[in-house]
Amino acid sequence: MKAFRAALLRFADDGSALYEDDGLLLIGPGADGRPVVRAAGSWQALAPNYPGVAVEHHPGKLLAPGFIDLHVHFPQTDVIGSPAEGLLPWLEQYTFPHEARFADRDHADLVAQVFLDELLRHGVTTPLAFCSSHPASVDALMAAARARGLRLIAGKVLQDRHSPDGVRDETAQSLADTEALIRRWQGVERLGYAITPRFAPSCSEAQLRGAGELAARYPDVWIQSHVAENRDEIRWARELFPAARSYLAVYEGFGLLRERAVYAHCIHIDDTDRALLRDTGAAAAVSPTSNLFLGSGFFDYEGARRIGFRHGLASDVGGGTSFNPFHTMLAAYCVGREGQTKPGVSLSPQNLWWQHTAGAAQALGLGGVIGNLQPGCEADFLLLEPRALPLLARKVAQAGSLDELLFSLIVLGDDRVVEQVYVGGAPIA
Repeated sequence: MKAFRAALLRFADDGSALYEDDGLLLIGPGADGRPVVRAAGSWQALAPNYPGVAVEHHPGKLLAPGFIDLHVHFPQTDVIGSPAEGLLPWLEQYTFPHEARFADRDHADLVAQVFLDELLRHGVTTPLAFCSSHPASVDALMAAARARGLRLIAGKVLQDRHSPDGVRDETAQSLADTEALIRRWQGVERLGYAITPRFAPSCSEAQLRGAGELAARYPDVWIQSHVAENRDEIRWARELFPAARSYLAVYEGFGLLRERAVYAHCIHIDDTDRALLRDTGAAAAVSPTSNLFLGSGFFDYEGARRIGFRHGLASDVGGGTSFNPFHTMLAAYCVGREGQTKPGVSLSPQNLWWQHTAGAAQALGLGGVIGNLQPGCEADFLLLEPRALPLLARKVAQAGSLDELLFSLIVLGDDRVVEQVYVGGAPIA
């Protein structure tokens, strides 16, 4: 058993925050032997139940769930911060040339270490990641995550048309490679596989059909793709799939909307599409820094609340401009204000934090497993130092409520706030 005493943040099933100024977090082996949260709550109430357990005391600091990044591109680690006129030119000028290099396993191994280092430095303990179209990129990232004991979900991109040499794959081989990767990595320790059509315009009908067949054959794997990010992209999808009611409906037609399916962006959708997400159990990965950077538009939080479908936050690096969850939460707050309807939505600090932790876990179908510090959850958590920056320390000292504390961190925080990351109950160096 390990015990930690500090302020403690976790979430109830309805998404509301549970907070203790003086909390106790107890970590111990679960039923399968993996470290899990055994107890969480107030120090005064719980401490007498665990006499003799050594306690790490961190006065003034905050214990919080590890962040979940619902959509991030591993091969775009070096693409971040590349200027372009919009999504499609950005793909052509920067993304595809960088991704072509991931056919080289040595290059993929090197970038995998940088990618995971950046995520962990910013407190992200579970990413849902795109790899490149090369199986070597998946093997590199999975092996690197396994060596660190991380929970990771990732997959090889499928793109057999409208893609340049070096990243375009071949239909039958791409599906065979995907199935082989599923068998190699799905369920190995804390790893999961995601069937990953890049986006509908980059995939032939035969490839999308094959992806849907794999999804039916392996119901425990995840599905990830992009939808309705950019108006030019939507027009293109409409031309390529004229029989589909909408861009999102293209994926439905191939059996790619279900539980454990996560679609990045979902900006330019209507209420019928929102209901489709809700009714199928699919989720949206909201990527505000990317959407702002590429001028794609604003996720409609009012529509998401009104219709009620799963969603959570994502960096979308390299279109996204930061691995930092604090930056992502702040951008989401601004996007909610703007929205697609007036007046916009004022997202609470507690909700923003939930979207990047317990809410993202629900979107992945892993609610109660990750993204929270309730009993039974896997022991991935953060020790945060709210006084890490002078202005932040000054602001936090004046906080009169949990919302004020959390919003101070969201607006002023960066990786210096993340004092220690624990994965599987163990500190990451």
